[in-house]
Amino acid sequence: MSPPTPAPPSRGGPGARRPLRRVDETSAGGLVLDRLGPAARGALIGRLDRRGRLLWSLPKGHVEPGESERETAVREVAEETGISGRVVGKLGTIDFWFVAEGRRVHKTVHHYLLLASDPERGLELSDADVEVSEVAWVPVAELAARLAYADERRLLEKVPDLLERSA
Repeated sequence: MSPPTPAPPSRGGPGARRPLRRVDETSAGGLVLDRLGPAARGALIGRLDRRGRLLWSLPKGHVEPGESERETAVREVAEETGISGRVVGKLGTIDFWFVAEGRRVHKTVHHYLLLASDPERGLELSDADVEVSEVAWVPVAELAARLAYADERRLLEKVPDLLERSA
């Protein structure tokens, strides 16, 4: 006599997992430059990950009701870096999935290139936003090496073309 075949896992019984609720989220942000030209620097934010590592990225945040993606980018860059800017052009869109708080989240982030709107008023960075651990001006040539995420590094490829078109 052969051993009994184990029963397939039951759905809905003890220990069964409920499917995660899917949620779509939209954010916007971008790269703000302090000036045009070869000496330009971009503002990056640093956040601590779960392991306590400082990861550098572009500032971004949720699109609020009634707000356009461009408006969100300007607001979030100012909130997270302390620098007000004007949009020069769109760098691109990144989308990804993650699980948080029992939800499967599909996040879409729209990134823009901004130029500091009033450099004479000062370019002092601020990390007052509670979500930001550090803020730094980084020379444009060093931005890709500092960014933690490959998809954000790819967005930098559009910077020279956007600057040329805005000149």
